Amino acid sequence: MDLGLRGRRALVFGASRGLGFAVADELAREGARVCAVSRDGGRIEAAAAHLSRHGEPAMALCADLGAPGAARAATARAIQELGGLDILVCNSGGPPKAVFAEVDAAAWSAGFQNLWLSTTDAMAVALPVMIAGGFGRILLVTSVAAKEPMPGLTVSNGLRAGLLGLVKSVAPEVAAQGVTINALLPGYTRTERMTEIGVSDAQVAAQVPMRRMGEPQEFAALAAFLASARAGYITGQAIAVDGGWLRGS
Repeated sequence: MDLGLRGRRALVFGASRGLGFAVADELAREGARVCAVSRDGGRIEAAAAHLSRHGEPAMALCADLGAPGAARAATARAIQELGGLDILVCNSGGPPKAVFAEVDAAAWSAGFQNLWLSTTDAMAVALPVMIAGGFGRILLVTSVAAKEPMPGLTVSNGLRAGLLGLVKSVAPEVAAQGVTINALLPGYTRTERMTEIGVSDAQVAAQVPMRRMGEPQEFAALAAFLASARAGYITGQAIAVDGGWLRGS
């Protein structure tokens, strides 16, 4: 199915590995011009080189979303280099695993900057451009933990749930201008993050109805669809890609 993404201009944060890379790769396969962002300069250059093999030259941008103002500057730079922006994918690494008693003020502040302010800053720059062009797709990569908190992920649980409220608040404000905003909630997906928080295949098989982890490409397929014109009547939603793990949320 041709999603009509050829020539669309996309900015993807956290695109050097994991879900961010999978989404950037899927968009590039569909013909989008991708600006890929990561704090690791070497990895993001390699990722952009891979994306460019699909036809459209990809742009690599090194930026640390944990630094104040970095997301805003990166978004402005991407708009300048791409000549506009049609698709924004807000994606960042998860905060360290910790229960509430282990989280100090610095950890809360770092998580807020990385997960929340990087998103709102990027949206603030992107939205006027999208509204002026009459088309925009903003995707917030959160987690199923936004609806069903996971043990030991206190910072992530709290802040990602707030992002769902942000989606519900802003989506109606820009819907009539041709801009959609949706949240994607990955479940247990085979990425480096699962290794970092110590989740095994056996643990997932015992909890997920599909009895396996998801693959990044399965998540990316939904992201590409939501980024397309075909998904123009879908906005303000939080859609899980979790193998049926969420129940009643």
